[in-house]
Amino acid sequence: QVQLKESGGGLVQAGGSMRLSCAASGRTFSSYAMGWFRQAPGKEREFVAAFTYYADSVKGRFTISRDNAKNTMYLQMNSLKPEDTAVYYCAARLGGVGPYEYWGQGTQVTVSS
Repeated sequence: QVQLKESGGGLVQAGGSMRLSCAASGRTFSSYAMGWFRQAPGKEREFVAAFTYYADSVKGRFTISRDNAKNTMYLQMNSLKPEDTAVYYCAARLGGVGPYEYWGQGTQVTVSS
């Protein structure tokens, strides 16, 4: 089992940058496939990034990475837009396919115009 905690959210102006972190507990972090999701007000949660895959809406602006030695995953977000405003969640699963089993509590990202 793994526990996840996001950090790094906040308020940023459009065009700015922000880096989110997802710290994971446990000694087998490298065994988990990790991903980022987000949920905007009034909308369903949507996929953002995982491995080398990105949602079309963030492609070229966001970069996902991980440091297994630090049990941490990152989401570097550049050229932020107001429509990127959402609660961002990190998620983990064992194996490369199937639903994500573990979720963080989320971190709010607000992009002002």
